[in-house]
Amino acid sequence: MIFLRALRFLSFSTVLLASACVPPPGAPVAPPGPPASAANGIPDGSPGLVSAADPRAAEAGAQMLRLGGSATDAAIATMLALTVVEPQSSGIGGGGFLVLGDAAGVVETIDGRETAPKAATPLWFHIDGKPLAFPDAVPGGRSVGVPGNLRLAALAHNKHGRLSWRTLFQPAIRLAREGFAITPRMRASLAGASRTGALDPDARALFYAADGQPLPTGALVRNPALATTFEILAARGADSFYTGDNATLLATKVGTAPINPAPMSTADLAGYKAVERPPVCGQYRQYRICGMGPPSSGATTVFAILKQIERFDIKVLGPADPQSWHLIAESQRLAYADREQYLADADFVSVPVAGLVDPAYLGERSALISPTATLPTALPGTPPGAKLAFARAAPQEEHGTTHFVTVDRWGNAASYTSTIEGPFGSGLMVGGYYLNNELTDFNIMPDRNGKPTANRVEGGKRPRSSMAPTLIYGPDGKLRLAIGAAGGTTIPAQVAKAIIGVLDWNLSARDAIALPVIFAPGGDTVYVEKGTTLEAMIPALQQLGHAKVIARSPSFKANAIERIGGLWRGAADPRSEGASVAP
Repeated sequence: MIFLRALRFLSFSTVLLASACVPPPGAPVAPPGPPASAANGIPDGSPGLVSAADPRAAEAGAQMLRLGGSATDAAIATMLALTVVEPQSSGIGGGGFLVLGDAAGVVETIDGRETAPKAATPLWFHIDGKPLAFPDAVPGGRSVGVPGNLRLAALAHNKHGRLSWRTLFQPAIRLAREGFAITPRMRASLAGASRTGALDPDARALFYAADGQPLPTGALVRNPALATTFEILAARGADSFYTGDNATLLATKVGTAPINPAPMSTADLAGYKAVERPPVCGQYRQYRICGMGPPSSGATTVFAILKQIERFDIKVLGPADPQSWHLIAESQRLAYADREQYLADADFVSVPVAGLVDPAYLGERSALISPTATLPTALPGTPPGAKLAFARAAPQEEHGTTHFVTVDRWGNAASYTSTIEGPFGSGLMVGGYYLNNELTDFNIMPDRNGKPTANRVEGGKRPRSSMAPTLIYGPDGKLRLAIGAAGGTTIPAQVAKAIIGVLDWNLSARDAIALPVIFAPGGDTVYVEKGTTLEAMIPALQQLGHAKVIARSPSFKANAIERIGGLWRGAADPRSEGASVAP
């Protein structure tokens, strides 16, 4: 194909088109050594810092900082490298949200969320008049949204990049072509999600042995098809993903999928745009907290959880007191009720963002919380500006996703959550990368009790997301914390818990991330992390009125960078394989 033959041209032309300020983009960037630990802190004004879910991807970002790149450059290089080494969670076949902040506290957000094909209707996941069960909706073509990560990256790079576009791809190209080792976490994903991981013949050839079993931990995997894809994108720009050969291959793959084939056109891809959105910011105690607005539910949900407990002295109670976790759970129940009622793509429905973060409204919601009892039912409220035209939908389980954070020598920060949704997305592979199953973030049932839901499927619409990339500024106006998480609907709960740990309990970002997770997504069920102090608190939580408390195994993954006393410190979730790397 023309798309593959183009590599012959690239091997010559990339050397001729090198940027004067960096090594030739066709040449390898300095090979990585052992990741430098940044847990003890690096001085403000140093080249920067990266925290990501895989040390090889963090090193890719650190290489950009080493070359004089910006936080944006480092974030893009990290995202590309994660496409290679963490294909179960994210990549160029998916989308993401990017929150950027400069040293003066100016915050920008970019929406790279996937969109439904124009042909999509509210009954998109109904076959022969019957809705697909969620597990049956995931694999194949019907769940694939138009990927957004590369348009997001290009928009961010045009505004804030310092290195050439080609340079950002070099670590990922090297990883794909020279090979990378399968980690224990990836091996577990390959074994546990074989329905998607091994669905595509190209993917099976990469990651599975002849007997159908996943390759063992430590096995070296080379992905030359992805290296070729990256080399073409590096030379021709993001447009070469959305038009031409790659767009034709992608649309054809979706339309001819062996499971759930669905119409996606090359026009759907060519028409995709990443969008700059206004950040959602609010004041919690003495801190300014900023995040991503709709179609993300992250910022409004995280802020509501925090603001609704602000009147309680969480600091004095501390993390060892069950009452702290009771209050957090009750606040989650209220925040998630509003999330299910109101949050969706604001280009299609009216989302009362200002009302959902209004201090007076959240004060009213807080008044519903008792320190010694539980709410019988957590119902959505009526924030200012709300139009009760939609029914509340039941939350849907999500998995996958990755988060990474970068800072640079100028004090700029990038908090980027990237996803292909479930483990290995839809299971379809094009050009060495997996395609997302993001459309299952829509409500499979478009109506409830005779009323439409805000997050129903519509052509061109972006599904609601839980991703919550967040920046927090201190009373001095300087960045205090950049954070985000992976784990589907648990993301706002994870992020809010970690923020409480840092701001209220004076923990390091790493220790705050390591705190156990409590998750109360509405209804009367509270989930606590199995094998932690929270599991031991179940009797105490039950005495406070939580009748149904279930311990479940963790699937959490968060990353952060904090600033303390003129030092940047990286933090990676100890449950994950993540790392913080300094240049």
